[in-house]
Amino acid sequence: MIALDAAAPRARVAPRNQVLLALVLVAVLAAAGAGFVSAAPNRLVSGTAVTLKQCAPPLSTAALTVLGLLLLALAFAPPTRWRDYLAAGLAGGALIATLAAAGAAAAALAVGAGATTTISLGAAVWAVFACAALALIDALRRAAIGPAAQLLAAALAVATFLAMAKTGWFDALSLAREYAGRRDVFAAAAVRHVALVAGSIAPALLAGVPLGLLAHRRPRLEAPIFTTLNLVQTVPSIALFGLLIEPLSGLASTLPLLGRMGVGGVGPAPAVIALTLYGLLPIARNALAGLASVAPAALDAGRGMGMTRGQLFRRLEVPLALPVLLAGLRIVLVQTIGLAVVAALIGAGGLGTFVFDGLGQYATDLVLLGALPAIAMALAADFLLRLATGAVMRRAVP
Repeated sequence: MIALDAAAPRARVAPRNQVLLALVLVAVLAAAGAGFVSAAPNRLVSGTAVTLKQCAPPLSTAALTVLGLLLLALAFAPPTRWRDYLAAGLAGGALIATLAAAGAAAAALAVGAGATTTISLGAAVWAVFACAALALIDALRRAAIGPAAQLLAAALAVATFLAMAKTGWFDALSLAREYAGRRDVFAAAAVRHVALVAGSIAPALLAGVPLGLLAHRRPRLEAPIFTTLNLVQTVPSIALFGLLIEPLSGLASTLPLLGRMGVGGVGPAPAVIALTLYGLLPIARNALAGLASVAPAALDAGRGMGMTRGQLFRRLEVPLALPVLLAGLRIVLVQTIGLAVVAALIGAGGLGTFVFDGLGQYATDLVLLGALPAIAMALAADFLLRLATGAVMRRAVP
């Protein structure tokens, strides 16, 4: 009989995907110890946390448990594309199961409750949902799926959520009640928010790109241009909104035509101006970086082919600099969507109206009614521009 060497290394099971393992463990701890939903007799009273085990139907709890165990097993599976596909599917299922469990738990708690009772999402829902979303993103990144498949996955997730909302799955949640009571106002606020962002991004592009080009063509102007833009960027948003009130009010008084056009110390005009000023620095900086990244050899080759300066700019510099410029536009777009929420303080409207109304009324769900769509809008804009940047880079690189 051969004696076993005690010093020989012991076989151990090690996780192949430590990110997935950590996300599953965090989700399990949150679901087991934190409140899944909270119930309060009215919006002015702090809610009582209720755990997943106490409020969710057994089927919902079982579904989340099975999905968690399968994802945990995949964290130890050998790295293959099919493992990543399966992890993406299970993580997507966990997202839907989390929302379904929250809706079912709220419906169960609402039975026999008063009309003023508020049922809000608890910390466990946000933690489990965030972990499932991160697991989905990690799986899609590891699987290296194409843009079309990413768009299809995003569209499927949105369609599933809308179908659940349409069938009344979330009606017992206070967030859904806040939306139901402000449905028409919400639509107008969302449109106004998009208008503020679009009205700021367009002039920021029209001014920022030429500034970056000027700094590239005239290096001695680079320091003054970016010193000025950096100075604007350091001014707090609320302060900048306030600084614009007096001059715009005076301008509207001096030129009544501008006042009739909506220009004034409060409203959309100062919001658009301030958001445009904040967008100039990232756009100009990325325009300069993109133009500076064009290889001199490519320009020399173009000159050797007889291209004029304008042709070099249109056919070489712009296409090669476009991915960097789009990266800057992603930053500006996400930043502007967030800052537009603050613009509600000066009467600009938008989704920030719900945020500040909710803060004034101590209504967390009303705050979320404004904050969550703004976050979703920013994520969607970042996702679409990231896909566009990837497509442009694939065309630029043969």
